[in-house]
Amino acid sequence: MAGKGRTGGFKMPDEHRTKIANSKILNNLIAFAEGQKGANMSATQVNAAIALLRKVMPDLQSVEVQADVTHNTVAAQPISPEEWARQHASEERVH
Repeated sequence: MAGKGRTGGFKMPDEHRTKIANSKILNNLIAFAEGQKGANMSATQVNAAIALLRKVMPDLQSVEVQADVTHNTVAAQPISPEEWARQHASEERVH
């Protein structure tokens, strides 16, 4: 099962989320990213810090949804092309 994440149902307790959010992880990661003196982290530490932060800080993403909705009415009984044209003649003039 390599490559598969946790199955549904796992939820990190709020207590753990708070501890991660209030820990030094974020400060150390920022200091390392800014190149501050004494802020040394291995690649493994950086990956672990980012993974933990993703548990408590949502990724920000912009989502735009646009939809054109068309409602079609289906007649219970088939109608002739002439009858359809008569019923929809006013719609054709609008478009």
